[in-house]
Amino acid sequence: MAENNPRNAAATNAVARELVITRVFDAPCSLAFRAWTGPKHVAQWWGPHEFTNPVCELDVRPGGAIRIHMRGPNGTVYPMTGIYQEVVEFERLVFTSAELDDEGNPLFEVLNTVTFAEQGRKEHSRCGRALSKRPPRPCRISREWKRAGPKALNVSKPI
Repeated sequence: MAENNPRNAAATNAVARELVITRVFDAPCSLAFRAWTGPKHVAQWWGPHEFTNPVCELDVRPGGAIRIHMRGPNGTVYPMTGIYQEVVEFERLVFTSAELDDEGNPLFEVLNTVTFAEQGRKEHSRCGRALSKRPPRPCRISREWKRAGPKALNVSKPI
């Protein structure tokens, strides 16, 4: 029976841990893609509301590194890193991201898939995030995201 198949259970768990955000922007895909791949642009909107990003380094190519230090409103710095898995200009980005502990070790890992599609002059951006390595305990940045609530997903800042 399909419903008792362990593969189906694993797939259902993976889907249940996925967060999908879809946004529509009055801009072409090329501009939205640059907002996701230009370090100066990403530094303006990455992270929970009221966070800044004093370090934002992006090597946008398969195997390229991501290094961002998010600074919370109280001054605490939350370093994160990641690796680009796939880059298709103006269409798709796939990358991992992870919060680092005080020794620089990943606490958890998230697989991010961002797709871009134009409909007329408007761009539809879809970001899927799937937790691929669960943290052993609640992470510092996870608490900040929870505290920020709905404001955490405010990516409408001007770029």
